[in-house]
Amino acid sequence: MTSLIPLYHLAAEQKSAEVTDWSARISWVVGLLVLIAFVYWLMRQGWKWRGSLQSDLPELHSTPEGFADGEKLLTLTGRYHASTTAGQWLDRIVAHGLGTRSRVELTLTGQGLDVVRPGAADFFVPAAALRAARLDKGIAGKVLPEGGLLIITWAHGDKLIDSGFRSDRSAEHPAWVEAIDQLTRTTEGTAR
Repeated sequence: MTSLIPLYHLAAEQKSAEVTDWSARISWVVGLLVLIAFVYWLMRQGWKWRGSLQSDLPELHSTPEGFADGEKLLTLTGRYHASTTAGQWLDRIVAHGLGTRSRVELTLTGQGLDVVRPGAADFFVPAAALRAARLDKGIAGKVLPEGGLLIITWAHGDKLIDSGFRSDRSAEHPAWVEAIDQLTRTTEGTAR
């Protein structure tokens, strides 16, 4: 019986585990959610601010009448990633919806480049505004292996713009570079 007394004292001295302080835990979770919402709000304000800084950019051209009747040089389906100031691959242009990523259908004819973007604003680049095309690896928020992006440089107002596209079949990119370069040489030749 003497051996039971020490076990009884040990059992009487043990306490149960601390109960979770739910109010403190809920406060931390709510605080974290408010912080995340605040960061997203700041990001949205930055996007709007960038758009207001670029408000001097003229409205984008719309597809001209009879464009579909012309001979199509090339077509492409893929992704539109962004437009930036030419030569500044991180200076995204957000005015007029040019900063919105989307699916894209490109059509190149002798009249110019028609950019159809489901879920975003479509636009048209006249042949006289096309300046060059090249293969590159990155543009404003998108980096791919070398040659993974088709970058088309075009003039809009007094600004040169680089627009980045990625075809569903990237083997098409070199043909686009060649066709746009040939079109710009032809356009420059007729302008002289």
